[in-house]
Amino acid sequence: MLELLALLLPVAAASGWFMATRSMRKNAKPKRADLSSDYFKGLNFLLNEQPDKAIEVFIQMLEVDSETVETHLALGNLFRRRGEVDRAIRIHQNIIARPTLNREQRSLALYELGQDYMKAGLLDRAENLFLELIELGEYKPEALTQLLEIYEQEKEWDKAIGIARQYEFSTGVRTVAVVAHYYCECAEKAIQKHDIRLAQQMIKKALTNDKHCVRASLLQGQIDATLNDCKAAINAYRKVEKQDADYLPEIIEPLERCYRATNNLDTYKKYLTELLQRYGGVTIMLAMAALLKEEQDDRAAVNFIIGELRKRPSVRGLERLVDYHLHSTEGSARENMTILRDLIKKLLTIKSLYKCQSCGFEGKTLHWHCPSCKRWNTVKPIHDIVEA
Repeated sequence: MLELLALLLPVAAASGWFMATRSMRKNAKPKRADLSSDYFKGLNFLLNEQPDKAIEVFIQMLEVDSETVETHLALGNLFRRRGEVDRAIRIHQNIIARPTLNREQRSLALYELGQDYMKAGLLDRAENLFLELIELGEYKPEALTQLLEIYEQEKEWDKAIGIARQYEFSTGVRTVAVVAHYYCECAEKAIQKHDIRLAQQMIKKALTNDKHCVRASLLQGQIDATLNDCKAAINAYRKVEKQDADYLPEIIEPLERCYRATNNLDTYKKYLTELLQRYGGVTIMLAMAALLKEEQDDRAAVNFIIGELRKRPSVRGLERLVDYHLHSTEGSARENMTILRDLIKKLLTIKSLYKCQSCGFEGKTLHWHCPSCKRWNTVKPIHDIVEA
């Protein structure tokens, strides 16, 4: 409300000045009544904290021209921020309809109207305006950015790829990582339609654009495993370490399945040992403990976990340790262990597994496109004492 009142005061002053000037041009001795009828009516609404009615009066009084367009634009933007999109649209459409505006003013009004349509969910209308601005060569980077948002919402990935390339050419800002994700989106769509050949083509294009695209390697591993080509799947999954080691927890389980399918658990165990030495991480540690339990017994797994917890404390590691001890505990000690295990499980249940490195968004699912800040490739597995 204060923001609106602050903006309306200069609008009221401008309206009064405009009406007074127009009256003076018509008559060297203007009559006070010429100014007072609508102007003082609007002021009365304003003073009585009825800004909506005041706005309607002042807008009707204040004609759009090169001297007043900034005031109208400010009002339109204020309405959009307040969620009154219909009013914002009406004001910006009124500005565009005026033939007296220069090219820059009209282009700005077009851009603002496009944002109004975006806020209202009228994406097709917004798209047409932003495309018009690009043709005009006005507000091109801004229009391209808005178009990217539109095509991402509508999942029109081919169009998004083309616009991203235009944006890079126009601004010099690299978009290869984002384009790689667009190709991955195309690959996932192809997988859903069981078009494996097309999916592999899209994955190849993703990696050509960004060789560090973890998502593309995970998709390739998934396809290879589905085709029972476990050797190729293993190669795809192991690329993740060099692409971005933060995503190593995502490959441990599928890697184990592939190594088991090829009867090559020794190589898997050796790789886990190397990963533990280089990066640590509870997911890797727990996978190794499971192998030790399978090859030897619970005691070997327990001793291994205890040694790792001394180096890198972890609640998930503690949970597994308690689970192993439960098998060999009886009586009141077992009851106490059960209570401890249940408490740990509750702690892990409420804890997020992934976090956006840009805005801090947290969730239990890996999103390649952050639902909060809309950035790509910023959501990663959490590495801390609870989830590391």
